[in-house]
Amino acid sequence: MLPKMFGVPLEQLGFVPPVSAAGRRATSPGLKPSLEDDVLRRAFMGSALAAAAAPLLDLAALDHLIAAARDARRYADHELVGHLRDTLNETARTDVLMGAHRALPAALGILTAINTTARDAKPDVRRQLLTLGSRAAEFTGWLHRDAGSPEQAIVYWHGQAKEWATFTGDGAMHAYVLMRQAQALGRSDPARMLDLARAAISGPWTLPPRPHAEALQQEARGMAMTGAGTDEIERVLDQAHAALDRATEPVAPTACTGPLGDGYTRERLMAQSGICLREAGRPTEAVMALQDYVTPEAFAPRDYAHYSAFLAGALAEAGEPDEAATVALSVLDVASAARSGQAIGELYRSAQALFPYRERPAVRELHERLLLLSAG
Repeated sequence: MLPKMFGVPLEQLGFVPPVSAAGRRATSPGLKPSLEDDVLRRAFMGSALAAAAAPLLDLAALDHLIAAARDARRYADHELVGHLRDTLNETARTDVLMGAHRALPAALGILTAINTTARDAKPDVRRQLLTLGSRAAEFTGWLHRDAGSPEQAIVYWHGQAKEWATFTGDGAMHAYVLMRQAQALGRSDPARMLDLARAAISGPWTLPPRPHAEALQQEARGMAMTGAGTDEIERVLDQAHAALDRATEPVAPTACTGPLGDGYTRERLMAQSGICLREAGRPTEAVMALQDYVTPEAFAPRDYAHYSAFLAGALAEAGEPDEAATVALSVLDVASAARSGQAIGELYRSAQALFPYRERPAVRELHERLLLLSAG
């Protein structure tokens, strides 16, 4: 399924195909198991790096990384961590500009490099590698989610991110992944979403103000989906705004390896608050919040398409079918080009809400284009 999704062989996604015992005997006669395992491990690293990390590294950095794969004790150092950090940040920019399907191979290559070199690295370098690995694993979970990968892939990488955060004593990162797990549930399990969001907020750790605000917003959404009263939801959203008020302004451009949750802005909180209002059965208020804060200036194109898809659904539920279809059509090409499973999924949900108005020209066009998209 993954090769079909991304249009590249499994090897270029960081996986090595299984080799049968017979195949090993035929291709490697006389090799001792330990030596053969080392050869396979190096081949694994080589395939991942050639397909993923290489386009994002200069020659010196690539040489350093390959040397570390062969002798981590000697070459896995702070400079290597810096190379991998820069590569992860560049991969995150690729996701924003081109979509998860273009960023995933590189992200998996980075994780392969971290996992391989950390095993034999010196303790202080190993800690840095695993700290970076926790960020990379959480990011990879996000990529799988937006690419429409099976749930098992998302769950796996969230679990890996929490494991490495635990190894390094990074409680804030552990909490952040809990919040991201809550987000990944979408509308499938509101009670678990609420439990995860509350665990992120109330566990034995302290989240920085921005991710704390995001976790509170996620709690409010879980409350809305489980039937909480309006006053309760508004109280938690007020707490989210108060948390964001305590945040300092970023001192550098937002980066995947920068301060945790540094990209969580007032506009994003308001857009997600609009989603909460929609979940609470208040579509007209949701429309107002989304229209005021979801703008091309505030969001990258893929994120703008995502939140606009929610706006289209809120408009449909508020009895504005023509405007809803127009909004959905305006972002369909962006969502499709980025292969954003989240945005496209929400557009399908909006189309379902518009089904009673299917004879209207704009609604009919939306349904037709979504059918063509699903046909492939």
